Amino acid sequence: MTDNELTQRADTQAWPLPSFYFKVSISNVGDISCSEVSGLETEYEEITYRAGDTPVFTKLKMPGLRKSGDLTIKRGISKDDKALRNWVNQVKQNIIQRETVTVSLLDESGNPVQTWEAVNAWPKKLTREKIKADENAYSFETLVIAHEGVYVK
Repeated sequence: MTDNELTQRADTQAWPLPSFYFKVSISNVGDISCSEVSGLETEYEEITYRAGDTPVFTKLKMPGLRKSGDLTIKRGISKDDKALRNWVNQVKQNIIQRETVTVSLLDESGNPVQTWEAVNAWPKKLTREKIKADENAYSFETLVIAHEGVYVK
């Protein structure tokens, strides 16, 4: 490679990836099309501790239990969502089918560059946005998914 090609390659690798090219998969449900994903976060509670015989006049900070928010997915409603609908409807029957939700940020070739996995996930809330007879718009819904932690792969 020439110096110019190396410089161009380094410049393109330094740019952050666009956030609009991503893929969402749910194990045993399949890939789902969606327009927005939020809640890819995990937080650790803070434990403060000070031993009585420590010469330093301050508390130590240590990580405690992990806590996770909810994953929120906004998606367009389509006809062929039977696997997703079945997963959501099982909660009504008190059958909680926990799955892994994988969100992958893709490069220009469609290959995953960074992946987040929400483990032991189950559908918590399904909200359909308003439906208006005098509006020419797509029908969207918001799916809130409870989980027990997000891991970056």
